[in-house]
Amino acid sequence: TDKIRNVMDMNTLYGGFAAALINDPLWVMNVVSSYGLNSLNVVYDRGLIGTYNDWCEAFSTYPRTYDLLHVDGLFSAEGHRCEMKYVLLEMDRILRPAGYVIMRESPHFVNSVKNLAAGMRWNCH
Repeated sequence: TDKIRNVMDMNTLYGGFAAALINDPLWVMNVVSSYGLNSLNVVYDRGLIGTYNDWCEAFSTYPRTYDLLHVDGLFSAEGHRCEMKYVLLEMDRILRPAGYVIMRESPHFVNSVKNLAAGMRWNCH
């Protein structure tokens, strides 16, 4: 859709989400966890852009930059290090109004995030 221009894959491993969208008119930022597997060189080798980030800290970007956030296993991987509510607040800061989040997580984290996100006035499906 024309509503989505800037996408962030918040816990990319090899840039697969961005590679799947390579023919779409989108800009995808691949973020590799600074505490996970060091795979940023694979992202670069695929011709994609990316960076490292510790999601227990703020992401260096302007507020309301991204239309879509893709979250695949981020809370499972980082949930022992920092509280989900702070990561969700950071997601809310960088997500544009009427933006989207696609989340792939364990049922435990999906239910926890759904409860917190409802308090932030997000529509959850």
